[in-house]
Amino acid sequence: MLTISAVITAAGKNSRMRKDQEEMNIPLQNKLTLPLNSKEYSNTVIETTIRNVLNTDNIDECTVVLGHYSEEILPFIDNIHDDRLKIVINDPVDVGLSVSLLNGLQNISSDIALCVTGDQPTVSTKTFNNIIDTIINSENPKKTISVLRRIEIGKLDSAVGLGMPFAADRKELIKYLKDKDDNLNPILREIFADGFDFYGVEENHPNELININHYSEYESIL
Repeated sequence: MLTISAVITAAGKNSRMRKDQEEMNIPLQNKLTLPLNSKEYSNTVIETTIRNVLNTDNIDECTVVLGHYSEEILPFIDNIHDDRLKIVINDPVDVGLSVSLLNGLQNISSDIALCVTGDQPTVSTKTFNNIIDTIINSENPKKTISVLRRIEIGKLDSAVGLGMPFAADRKELIKYLKDKDDNLNPILREIFADGFDFYGVEENHPNELININHYSEYESIL
């Protein structure tokens, strides 16, 4: 039976949210610590993301990768008491997303890695389960990427525009991330070009396709 762990990247510069807050003349606050108060979501952005991941079936461990603003984010993560949860802090902090993800992957030991960004609190545990089920039930999980769809559902003919959340073989993914300091999509396109099968998984709710980069996106999910 394949083992499954998760990596949540929460190490970004928060630059787009900070710029919006400055232009709107509202208090500066890291997007991952913004509150979510509704029937669907509770706590902050980062707490909700972590809880949704931890509630996913058969997650053995979950590593959260911090970098910029780690002092602001860490107290909210400390509210979650789960022995499967651990923290990695980038050193140096000013690195690309690929480095953050690699740092997380090197601190888990599973066959399959569920890769998530901290600003995806709207992605439900049900969708995470579907992403994992898709890769596990594929013909060759070692050479498969299962990803929340952007356009198409099912087997994809391109990796353009894709990003997290996705599930992949941990060791295979590490091979592609080593010696890279980049955004994720160019790396996924390289993996696709090498013959991996990519499957787009349908969202459970339209909000699941929203990443919270701008304040307007945060407002739209409240």
